[in-house]
Amino acid sequence: MQKILNWGLLSTARINRALIKPLRASKRTHLLAVASRNIDSAQAYARENKIPKAHGSYDDLLNDPEIDVIYNSLPNHLHAEWTIKALRAGKHVLCEKPLALTLDEIDAMISASKETGKVLAEAFMYRHHAQTLKVKEIVDSGTLGKIQLIKGAFSFFLNREHDYRNFKELGGGSIWDVGCYPISFTRTIVGEEPVEVFGWQVEGQGGGDILFTGQMRFENGILAQFDSGFKIPARTYMEIVGSEGVLNIPFPFKPDVKNEITLSQKGKVQKIKIKGQELYLGEVEDMCDAVLNHKPPRISLADSRANVATILAFLKSAETGKPVLI
Repeated sequence: MQKILNWGLLSTARINRALIKPLRASKRTHLLAVASRNIDSAQAYARENKIPKAHGSYDDLLNDPEIDVIYNSLPNHLHAEWTIKALRAGKHVLCEKPLALTLDEIDAMISASKETGKVLAEAFMYRHHAQTLKVKEIVDSGTLGKIQLIKGAFSFFLNREHDYRNFKELGGGSIWDVGCYPISFTRTIVGEEPVEVFGWQVEGQGGGDILFTGQMRFENGILAQFDSGFKIPARTYMEIVGSEGVLNIPFPFKPDVKNEITLSQKGKVQKIKIKGQELYLGEVEDMCDAVLNHKPPRISLADSRANVATILAFLKSAETGKPVLI
């Protein structure tokens, strides 16, 4: 029988809720432990979520010899530090997006993964879903003709005043939190990196952007636009425009078990139904395949690095008011 991987949650972050169910659904994983900055918080979380072990510090979790895989759900500015510590403690790591906030941090994380031989992957759950794979298949098949324009958006009301996502120094801002999705989706569909970007932002009181809009230009002539925000109604979509048709994806970043996308061609509209799975299960199984079967993760570290490089270029553009070449 294949080994069962014991997982530990590094923090009691809200996003953990999304991973607990798939960790219990997978036949190759066992959610064994959770860590918080104090033992009372960890024990309360463990009781509430029926997790066998609770650790009163992050270091205690990393030093637990029973743990195979760490899920790093800490705030963005702590991703690099604690991922590197986990890798050096002999743990594989699934780290929440964005992988880190600077290219130097990502390079250090990649080096730690190579040096230790432990798997490191970014938790971009939508990339593993059947809907995303189907969209990529349609585009690559030539059904839409030559791709010319890609548009997308991800926004919602962030009403928690003290949420770290409001504060620039903690890796806050809508582009890091939700704008990264349409950027990643566009790059995935194009299959190349943008050569030039231009961005505008509206800063909130904490210094992070509460509204961001951006444009990308690719070497092959494709243009792309996106927006993200924390102070406008919830919106998600991707639109892919080709010379022969238009593909609309209404829920590109959080698809469900039953999904529908729309293909418009020559005045006709075709609804394409796609059967999916629990959204976060894909990243769990991908991690298991990487650790147990030595398969490369679907999202390579080079891919994760390139997405962060694009975000940093957008932020530089917004600060300088000028286009930025990548």
